[in-house]
Amino acid sequence: MSRTRTALLAATALVAGATGTAIAAVPGDAGASAVPCTVDYQVQNQWDTGFTASVKVTNHGAAKSSWAVKWTYAGNQKVTNGWNAKVTQSGANVTAANESYNGTLATGGSATFGFQGTYSGTNAVPAAFALDGVTCNVDSGGPTDPPTDPPPGNRVDNPYDGAQVYVNPEWSAKAAAEPGGDRIANQPTGVWLDRIAAINGVNGGMGLRDHLDEALRQKGSGELVVQLVIYNLPGRDCAALASNGELGPTEIGTYKTDYIDPIKAILADPKYASLRIVTTVEIDSLPNLVTNTGSRPTATPQCDVMKANGNYVKGVGYALNKLGDVPNVYNYVDAAHHGWIGWDDNFGPSADVFKQAATAEGATVSDVHGFITNTANYSALKEEHFSIDDQVEGKSVRESKWVDWNRYVDELSFTQAFREKLVSVGFDANIGMLIDTSRNGWGGTARPTGPGARTSVDAYVNGGRYDRRIHIGNWCNQSGAGLGERPQASPQPGIDAYVWMKPPGESDGSSKAIPNDEGKGFDRMCDPTYTGNPRNGNNMSGALPDAPISGHWFSAQFQELMKNAYPPLP
Repeated sequence: MSRTRTALLAATALVAGATGTAIAAVPGDAGASAVPCTVDYQVQNQWDTGFTASVKVTNHGAAKSSWAVKWTYAGNQKVTNGWNAKVTQSGANVTAANESYNGTLATGGSATFGFQGTYSGTNAVPAAFALDGVTCNVDSGGPTDPPTDPPPGNRVDNPYDGAQVYVNPEWSAKAAAEPGGDRIANQPTGVWLDRIAAINGVNGGMGLRDHLDEALRQKGSGELVVQLVIYNLPGRDCAALASNGELGPTEIGTYKTDYIDPIKAILADPKYASLRIVTTVEIDSLPNLVTNTGSRPTATPQCDVMKANGNYVKGVGYALNKLGDVPNVYNYVDAAHHGWIGWDDNFGPSADVFKQAATAEGATVSDVHGFITNTANYSALKEEHFSIDDQVEGKSVRESKWVDWNRYVDELSFTQAFREKLVSVGFDANIGMLIDTSRNGWGGTARPTGPGARTSVDAYVNGGRYDRRIHIGNWCNQSGAGLGERPQASPQPGIDAYVWMKPPGESDGSSKAIPNDEGKGFDRMCDPTYTGNPRNGNNMSGALPDAPISGHWFSAQFQELMKNAYPPLP
């Protein structure tokens, strides 16, 4: 079944657009230089009740620091959402004004924006356009360009089905440079936009447009998914220091205008309309509002602040709304993992918070194509040697120290159950789930081959569990971890794909304090000598030594993941 997203923009009053017949500018005409502006309006896609259009305005007059293009429809066309401009409509009159990032329009310069609309009957093109109140010429042929294929707004049910997935050449090169790394260097991984500078590229590296251009090259004539991680909320990761971000708790305005809006503008470029763009929206954020606030022993002052100011909910809602306007974007919201929200008092409340965020800042549940679990985490995909229903010596597996009354023992059972819970609180019945399997293989010589001894429930669980962490709350550069299932589409009911959203080999955080300009702190959960806190049951951290700051290449971790891969590497 196809899932589509249409968000009706709020109509605002505006001055009536220019009317009358425009005179077409003829290329090479001596009078063309005197034309104040030229507009090229192209209907790109059209179907029974809707269409998408691209508008290019070229300024031949004095340079501008802001601009607005106006036109009037002769029919009943209604704009439903736009990109690269603030598009509003009152009656038949439409105004498209610049965004904060594209207001400059030099002499001879052009700006391009697009929108989606509805119509019935005929979809006649506007007869005239005005730039800042001055009538423009119509670029010859533009308005009469015929509609082509059905629009990308008709999203497929599962974007991964029948598609390749983008291989990040920067990550691939690092992987291939490692001994044995060429065995996995061709695997698709997520592209992390973890600060504003990442949009244009950091230290000479690839920016978002560079990745999308490379994705078009990899795509060829087939279908291709690009995986992006949207990760820069104000007060980011309030319960951990290693992944703190650049924006302070109150900088929601900067998050919107300097981070989300430019990302949307790039994704909405018609050049990239043929790509299937999967966005993983703000990992490790919303569940903190449930588990690490108030009177809970795991609460932090930073998480209490973020719950009180509402900026996690507002930020996620804004991202879903804006990115969901782009017809070929598929939003997947981060939903933690079973070792975080699998307990009774976290499971339902987390679903409620996700619903709150998905209906904030103009977003609707239709902006959510699905959810992703286990992002950058280590929870085993499927524990095969024990189940939540097992009993040993009269005690339930839930009473074991490892399971600790959780309702789930692995990520697959949790993800499928949480999907049903999300549907029950109002999300679409067709939502799909992703599971990050980049680091949850737990293979190698320590992988159990059968159940543990039935002498006690703890011996039974500990002897048979694949997940070899000291405690399920340990999350930083875990010793003994391995690559998990390779990325694949539709592996289980309700699961759109197994993905490597976290690129293997990128550190979770530094083992000791390292000064940096990325806003990332030192978290003792990344220190192998740390004896723990309430979030990991006051156990040792289980972290590897000598790790760099989060996101930086960690060769020892990469080698550990390959060594312990399950399924094993060839």
